Amino acid sequence: MAAAAVQGPIYTTSNGRPVTFATASQTIGNNGPILLQDFHLIDLLAHFDRERIPERVVHAKGAGAFGEFVVTHDISDLTSADLFSQVGKKTNVAVRMSTVGGEKGSADSARDPRGFSVKFYTEEGNWDLVGNHTPIFFIRDGVKFPTFIHTQKRNPRTNLKDATAFWDFLSSNQESVHQVIQLFSDRGTPRTYRNCDTFSGHTFKFTKNDGTFKYVKFHMKTNQGHDDMTNEEAAALASSNPDHATEDLFNAINRGDYPSWTLYVQVLDPKDAESFRWNILDVTKVWPHSEVPLRPVGTMTLNRNPENYFAEIEQVAFSPAHLVPGIEPSADPMLQARLFSYADSQRHRLGVNYQQIPVNRPLHAYAPFQRDGFMSVAYENYGSAPNYPSPLKPNTYLPVDRPLDAAHETWIGQAVHNLQPVTDEDFVQANSLWEVLGRTKEQQEHLVHNISVHLFAAVKEVRERTYGMFARVNKDLGERVRAETDKVRREKGLSLEE
Repeated sequence: MAAAAVQGPIYTTSNGRPVTFATASQTIGNNGPILLQDFHLIDLLAHFDRERIPERVVHAKGAGAFGEFVVTHDISDLTSADLFSQVGKKTNVAVRMSTVGGEKGSADSARDPRGFSVKFYTEEGNWDLVGNHTPIFFIRDGVKFPTFIHTQKRNPRTNLKDATAFWDFLSSNQESVHQVIQLFSDRGTPRTYRNCDTFSGHTFKFTKNDGTFKYVKFHMKTNQGHDDMTNEEAAALASSNPDHATEDLFNAINRGDYPSWTLYVQVLDPKDAESFRWNILDVTKVWPHSEVPLRPVGTMTLNRNPENYFAEIEQVAFSPAHLVPGIEPSADPMLQARLFSYADSQRHRLGVNYQQIPVNRPLHAYAPFQRDGFMSVAYENYGSAPNYPSPLKPNTYLPVDRPLDAAHETWIGQAVHNLQPVTDEDFVQANSLWEVLGRTKEQQEHLVHNISVHLFAAVKEVRERTYGMFARVNKDLGERVRAETDKVRREKGLSLEE
């Protein structure tokens, strides 16, 4: 039988190769890590990282400060990481907090996840805890990230924000629904950066020198009290003071009202990972605290503002690949993509030697196999040391002998394209959050209102698909979103059939 004629152009990589799986990364088994051989993924992410100069493609608008982290609880049974080695140990930190989707001049009060990243300057290298103020994310496969962010940017024809594109993506990728409900509740508009928590979202591993490990998620909870705004309060601030959160953080530190956060970890034994109800490598899911309780670790306090915003905050460079001994990545596919993408974005934005910029420099560094390149200004370019492992100078570098994980993930297998279907399980936690919001009637009303005043501008097909998505979470939620959205359209003189 003759093949059906192809209608329209065929999607390819940048070198013209047709792409079979445009929305899935190649992984080792269904739960294994992604592969560097997946050129479509690498090509897509590398190009995405270079789309705009000079501001960040995401997290363009932000504020930052400096301080210290102090260990308050012994977790030496979990990890050999030096910064956690003893109670009372202090580590200097740099922090940047930001919105995600908007341009550098956008409002601090936008309905948007808040990026919240911490750079720990440890004796064994810089560790970056790169998180958001929500414990989950919209997608669980990095190959979808560039297209997801494109739907939040300006329409390529009109140069306006595009509700149809935004909701078209979310309702077509319904694993996002848990995060959508987080975002469109009042939790989507934190009152200030000082009232924000931050979460790793992803699963990491705490390792010990004997090679054993535990799975962990990081939670950093504000000691100022979590506080959010209504949609109307946020809109008013966007008009009256779009830099309110930046101003609030700077002024608080300037007057000596130093904000602080407490770091907690959730810990899961590898033997429990496969039998856990939720895929522990799925960033659209939380680990319920009733099953995996929080364990306190230490306190972070911010006590110094930058002297020069550009030098110290605009140039600070975070990446989840910046890890230290005792903290390792898991096979979370979204995390695996970020391990490449973030550092690659910094190489583009700041140059290949971005780690030599003072705010990014580790306490101790010796990497003579990385030489030259733009702005090689620190370490004297490693002088006359050979730039390869030379048998003529066997003491040029000293490798660190650390054992591999003794009990690595047992469910890693052959390479597959990891097309994870959306199932009923993807709506269970979202419904639980809807029920939590229902403890205060006002919160459910705000969620429905906040969704509807955004969704109304999308075309009918997308609105209908979105109603169906919320109905899968909870029938009442779907019906209320439909009714409220229809009401908004009528109030604005718009047809329900368009």
